[in-house]
Amino acid sequence: MTISVLIADDQGMVRAGFAALLDAQEGVHVVGQAANGAEAVSLAARLTPDVVLMDVRMPEVDGIAATRRILGPDFPAARVPRILMLTTFDIDDYVYDALEAGASGFLLKDALPEDLVHAVRVVAGGDALLAPSVTRRMIEHFAARRPRTATAEPRLRDLTDREREVLTLIGRGRSNSEIAADLFISEQTVKTHVGKVLAKLGARDRVQAVIFAYDAGLVEPAS
Repeated sequence: MTISVLIADDQGMVRAGFAALLDAQEGVHVVGQAANGAEAVSLAARLTPDVVLMDVRMPEVDGIAATRRILGPDFPAARVPRILMLTTFDIDDYVYDALEAGASGFLLKDALPEDLVHAVRVVAGGDALLAPSVTRRMIEHFAARRPRTATAEPRLRDLTDREREVLTLIGRGRSNSEIAADLFISEQTVKTHVGKVLAKLGARDRVQAVIFAYDAGLVEPAS
């Protein structure tokens, strides 16, 4: 199946460059371009792309506000896209807010072309882009400054002991295969546990699960 992509960035040259790169890939098609967050929300509702490449800093409506609108309950489209945040800085106050709002990951604008293509495919496939070490650094950075939320504890009590172990390892950036090795269980069993953890937490993907693990104190920054 072809992955449809919407690019939202206030710099025309950046949009054109990303569009040319992605359209040249097999199975990827850029369906629209937006110059600000308001336009991104409107086009996302009309074009229903699989993935939105969303710049963090844009005029009028920034990428964070646009992400909240697209992933919010009032978004007027039957299919909600996955959102991949784009940022110039590896540590950006706004990116953490976007991930918490439900974005599936983030990528630096100076990433290699193959990394951008890979990121789009990963996010479109339903996975969170957690592989780059800078993502973990960013989450640790803001988790260290962020007060733990009182709402985390009740949801944590809904998890079984095994599910809590799995969540802790997700928070440490472990892949399913690594979790399987750590807990001496099959990878399929891990996938089942991960699915139950996400459902009980009301998390869209592993990114939000990682944030929850920090908020709940299961994982300490720089642990």
